[in-house]
Amino acid sequence: MSNIAPAAAAAAADISESDLAAFEQTGKAPPKIAFGALEKLLGVRNLAAIAAGWLPARKDLTVWRELRVFTTSGDGLAVNCYLVWDEVTLDAALFDTGLDAAPILACVAENHLNLRHVFITHSHWDHVDALPKIREAVPKIRIHTGSKSAPVDQRNKPAEIVHLGGLRVTHRDTPGHAADGVTYIVGNWQEDAPHVAFVGDAIFAGSMGGANQAWDLARQKIREQILSLPSETLLCPGHGPWTTVAEEKQHNPFF
Repeated sequence: MSNIAPAAAAAAADISESDLAAFEQTGKAPPKIAFGALEKLLGVRNLAAIAAGWLPARKDLTVWRELRVFTTSGDGLAVNCYLVWDEVTLDAALFDTGLDAAPILACVAENHLNLRHVFITHSHWDHVDALPKIREAVPKIRIHTGSKSAPVDQRNKPAEIVHLGGLRVTHRDTPGHAADGVTYIVGNWQEDAPHVAFVGDAIFAGSMGGANQAWDLARQKIREQILSLPSETLLCPGHGPWTTVAEEKQHNPFF
């Protein structure tokens, strides 16, 4: 992201290039590393805490009674997708699909839900791999995406609000990691539970998604569209644990 040569980064950290390469591969820091100098060179912060294993506080998802997470694995990675529904109407929405439709459809059947929408945070394969199975099971499901190549009736509309019973789903464009990146925000939960933002791979707990040549855009959109949300907003990323706006403002090295 910073266009810093590995040799320069290793010199700032006061370690060898081979130690730096091993650090990147394993996540295990050398016994002594000059994190302060490395942070200054790279324009980041909190590297020592991340290297020591910082994680956000564990979340009690029962606060949002009609929120379920499914983590499916394949090809060496684990990906999250999320199911939300209104407890009165039982109208449900899926945020990304992950790699396996079976546990999602089982939850839909078990809770007698009306699966009406699938919201795609971005079109990378691991987030949409189970979409054909979902569409086969629910032919009339409505798809929402930021992809400009999608059929017009599937594209997100500016300022659009989708009602899921009493819940409200809005969206904010968050390109960078993917050109069609979108963050979906669900509000109006029972008992005034905080908003929930489904952020895809824009931001993770203590990290952010790779952005190739769009790093500046990615960081700008995360600041403007995600970290501007209320501090207690639950952030649900495509990989890894759940976090909050407040925790990322305090701990994320990139922000």
